[in-house]
Amino acid sequence: METTTPPSNGTADAFPKKSLEAVDIVVLVLYFIFVMAVGLWSMWRTKRGTVKGYFLAGKDMVWWPVGASLFASNVGSGHFIGLAGSGAASGIAVNAYEWNGLFCVLVLAWLFLPIYLSAGVTTMPEYLQKRFGGKRIQIYLAILYLFIYIFTKISVDIYAGALFIQQALHWDLYVAVIGLLVITAIYTVAGGLAAVIYTDTLQTVIMIIGALILMVFSFIKVGGYPGLEEKYFTAIPSVRAENTTCGLPREDALHLFRDPVDSDLPWPGVLIGMTIPSLWYWCTDQVIVQRSLSAKNLSHAKGGSLLAAYIKFLPLFIMVFPGMISRILFTDQVACADPELCKSICGNPSGCSDIAYPKMVIEILPIGNTRSSCHHHIA
Repeated sequence: METTTPPSNGTADAFPKKSLEAVDIVVLVLYFIFVMAVGLWSMWRTKRGTVKGYFLAGKDMVWWPVGASLFASNVGSGHFIGLAGSGAASGIAVNAYEWNGLFCVLVLAWLFLPIYLSAGVTTMPEYLQKRFGGKRIQIYLAILYLFIYIFTKISVDIYAGALFIQQALHWDLYVAVIGLLVITAIYTVAGGLAAVIYTDTLQTVIMIIGALILMVFSFIKVGGYPGLEEKYFTAIPSVRAENTTCGLPREDALHLFRDPVDSDLPWPGVLIGMTIPSLWYWCTDQVIVQRSLSAKNLSHAKGGSLLAAYIKFLPLFIMVFPGMISRILFTDQVACADPELCKSICGNPSGCSDIAYPKMVIEILPIGNTRSSCHHHIA
């Protein structure tokens, strides 16, 4: 097992922050330029002067960009940070969210979309206005969606994307946040849904290829899945309080369905409780449903949902397992259990599991491949 032993004084001086090479930075800049070019190019693919052209991409999308955009809209930098960090901290149970969503996106296609498409609506607030009448419910839901996304989705993805940039380039976190907002706003506001879907499709391909490359390198580094099984439970930080469980791996780390009473994710909650918000998110959320409404017909909308469902199998392998391997390779940093040491390593006294994936990207990937996993989807 490869770990880094901190110095006896308990500081983070033994953990030098590795920076990107010049080649990595050039590739990263080219990636940003390419994404911008695709977004601006797509502006001219649809009639943005009409409601259907701007909000539904001309209602002419085929199944594969719809499916790729569904996946990218759901899985952004927040997933890479969160799933890998949760995997490092407590194991594979967090992947239940992903496989639960896999079935809910199929419910969207076969139960909800026929109703939405037959109603001929552009947005979910518009559907409620048609279904129940009156403008108040439409305005209320539009405002509610806006605040929900600002505080629960956009803010998380902005932070996660900025964390990638901070770890890679050592930029100030707020500078990285502003940069991501500006780049995304340019093509999103100017190009409408078509620009978002085309850039989503591009980023999905890059994201999956880069994540698969990192997964292969990480498993090679740790000795395959048997090495992960063996070494994860011995990945204990050298600086931790005695007679506590802080810093110790969970005994049920490799269990997807856990004890219904004493565990962090009890299986009744996974099967029943988790399904309720998941159905809301996949079947009634404006950002998700709007992608499906842009399909040229119901068959293509269903095909997009099927593609998204298949891709939802991947997060366990490309996010959660690499996060667990990151704990093995960088135990004293990713699994730090001393508040002062954690604060000096990542700026968070509560723990540094959030740096699990960025740490793998920067330390494990060969020069020139870093950009593939530095995915920063916030649109």
